[in-house]
Amino acid sequence: MMNSDASWNYLNQSFQGEFILLGVADRPHLEKLLSAVVLICYVMTLLGNTIIIVVSRLDPLLHTPMYFFLSNLSFLDLCYTTSLGPHMLVNFWRKRKVINYAACAVQLYVSLSLGSTECLLLASMAYDRYAAVCQPLRYSVIMSHSICSKMATVSWMIGFSHSLVQTVMTLKLPFCGNNRIDHFFCEVPALLRLACVDISVNEAVLSASCIVILLLPLGLIIISYGYITVAVLRIRSAEGRRKAFSTCASHLTVVSLFYGSAIFSYLQPPSNYSRDQGKMMSLFYTVVAPMLNPLIYTLRNKDVHRALRRVMHREPTL
Repeated sequence: MMNSDASWNYLNQSFQGEFILLGVADRPHLEKLLSAVVLICYVMTLLGNTIIIVVSRLDPLLHTPMYFFLSNLSFLDLCYTTSLGPHMLVNFWRKRKVINYAACAVQLYVSLSLGSTECLLLASMAYDRYAAVCQPLRYSVIMSHSICSKMATVSWMIGFSHSLVQTVMTLKLPFCGNNRIDHFFCEVPALLRLACVDISVNEAVLSASCIVILLLPLGLIIISYGYITVAVLRIRSAEGRRKAFSTCASHLTVVSLFYGSAIFSYLQPPSNYSRDQGKMMSLFYTVVAPMLNPLIYTLRNKDVHRALRRVMHREPTL
């Protein structure tokens, strides 16, 4: 019995030095293509989201709830991509594609925290749009600076707390020496597949947390836009309807991209986790979506265009 315990402990300890991230190492040409895509997306993410944060901060006309939440989202996307992108780029170009146990734990916790927080921030942004369209006379009271700050703070706190639970439960599983992660980075579904014990409890907890973090906020977003649609259709002016819908179109696009890919990755049992589809979908919502968000929000946003021009042509104060 003692020999059995010793051997079990040895197997558990053997993986703790490092994990091997397989990614698409068996397809070198695809790996080089993906490295170029990730690099371009990462640079554009840094540039686009930094511009939104700086312009929203410097231009007084953008000191509104909508741009307060958008700045939060941009900062989150910067952190999200940075928590994964640089290490992925390094691994794409080196032969030994490893990550040590501590770095994997940090990467898992931080990326899951930021992803969970984004779900809740997007729901907060939907409520802001609901208040602006459906309660315009009470908007400044409903979405005061104090309330916006509390909504953002709660979103961040819940996101990081949820990630702590998932990270601890996942990393406590015995992997029995299996350290080959079939993914680009450390993610819960991929790590659960390494476990050499029954993971039904982990799957149940993951499904329950997905309902709370993914589906519940998505349900609130759908309800908010249901009310918004009814309110907009009551507007007699065609121009008024167009303007009201245009303020919500960007947010709806971002919600569709992020929630669609996240639900695909997390709302299925790890045992059914497709080898390539899961990897590519994760790459989409961690690298591609953060790059697209600033483009979606600013491409047809005249307020941001005008603010950017004002900031760029601002005369220095003496």
